[in-house]
Amino acid sequence: MRKWLALEILGLALTSTFSIITSPQSLHASPLTREQAAVVRFPRGSDSLQGSVRQPEAQEKVTAYTLPPDLYKKAKTLSQIHFLFNLISFFYGLFVLWLVLHWKLAARYRDWAEKLSSNRFLQVCVFTPPLILTIALLESPTAIYEHIVSRTYGLSIEGWGALAWDYAKGISILIVLGGILTWILYGVIRRSPRRWWLYFWLVSLPIMVFLSFVEPFVIEPMFFKFAPLQEKDPALVTQLERVVERSGLSIPSNRMFWMKASDKTPLMNAYVTGLGASKRIVVWDTTIEKETAPEIVSAVGHEMGHYALGHVWKGIIFSMAVLFVLLYLVYRCVGWVLARWGPGWSIRGLDDWASLPALLLLLSIFSFVSDPISNAYSRHIEHQANLYGSEVTHGILPDAGQAAADSFQVEGESSLSDPDPNPLNVFLFYDHPAISDRVRFSLTYDPWAEGKQPQFVK
Repeated sequence: MRKWLALEILGLALTSTFSIITSPQSLHASPLTREQAAVVRFPRGSDSLQGSVRQPEAQEKVTAYTLPPDLYKKAKTLSQIHFLFNLISFFYGLFVLWLVLHWKLAARYRDWAEKLSSNRFLQVCVFTPPLILTIALLESPTAIYEHIVSRTYGLSIEGWGALAWDYAKGISILIVLGGILTWILYGVIRRSPRRWWLYFWLVSLPIMVFLSFVEPFVIEPMFFKFAPLQEKDPALVTQLERVVERSGLSIPSNRMFWMKASDKTPLMNAYVTGLGASKRIVVWDTTIEKETAPEIVSAVGHEMGHYALGHVWKGIIFSMAVLFVLLYLVYRCVGWVLARWGPGWSIRGLDDWASLPALLLLLSIFSFVSDPISNAYSRHIEHQANLYGSEVTHGILPDAGQAAADSFQVEGESSLSDPDPNPLNVFLFYDHPAISDRVRFSLTYDPWAEGKQPQFVK
């Protein structure tokens, strides 16, 4: 399940105005176990689940996730770069917040706001934008370096102008959402200095649910172009409807969408998004171009598992539980921090707008410490979705396990997933199981052959 853009935006808003929930994009990886398999792919438009496609003379099946020597070397180097980048960017982010405090920039922005008006809402409208822009500007070197790496290794083809435009739109969303959250946060702090963390947590729940609902309608179209999948690939829709029907979910064809990703990346993806009436299936155009129909159906079966198994709501509940703990820890520590360093930062107290970077600093630290727990939970539900995907496509695809393995193989090749990731890297940053584990599971999970009942799809 792709981490929802709405949750990412909320997370960034809670990071650039109160950081949580979001974490660095994990790399999928797996160990090298054999020589590279020759995976034969058919051009889209000629592929069919009924076997009408001309079969190649020789086709070696995927039996494990591997990479040829040249890609293996690049994948290992890229994995090391990302591991170090994730660590360095965390500490650099703390350094940026410290600079904002040390240079008394937040206090300066507060003074501007208080001179302009005594109205608290107008004050936050003056205080929040320069603070977010300052943090974004100071952290831009990490974003630039990450894009350079992505372009160097062929993971991104987005030009600098397009990237800057997307970045500007993202910052604009953060300014609006961040201003609202900051206004709510400090309103709660002023009214309840001892219970602000609890009341702000309660307010965050409906905000998160609302953003998750409106994300497909409002946020995603700001960054990507969408079209009905029925218009782009009606044959694929027919196959997906069979899987949806078997799953018992209510996702009609008019909630299946094609998304143009090829102007930004050559990578492949399919995901589910939204809540209730906004619930939908999205398939990237790169996936339709590069993967066979069985591979796409397998990937979508996995994604539907997140809906069928309640992972969407469970994920929100889990995130809120983590947020509850982190806000409480911040509450327990922020008083000491402000007593020790607040006067030197020109912060008058916790209810001072200028204390926001200090809150961000603490929350960033606690969020980083809690990330391994969140990622372990994410890996667990992703494995459950793998299991569900194998079960829901069994009998629909000629060989559901092989289709899943093929899908993971081609996606791993495209994204240069590390065949043998550092266990510490997996523990700290991976929110999906290693691809080698996913391929191995897909090829070995077969309860039907043993006369056993499947776990989820009876």
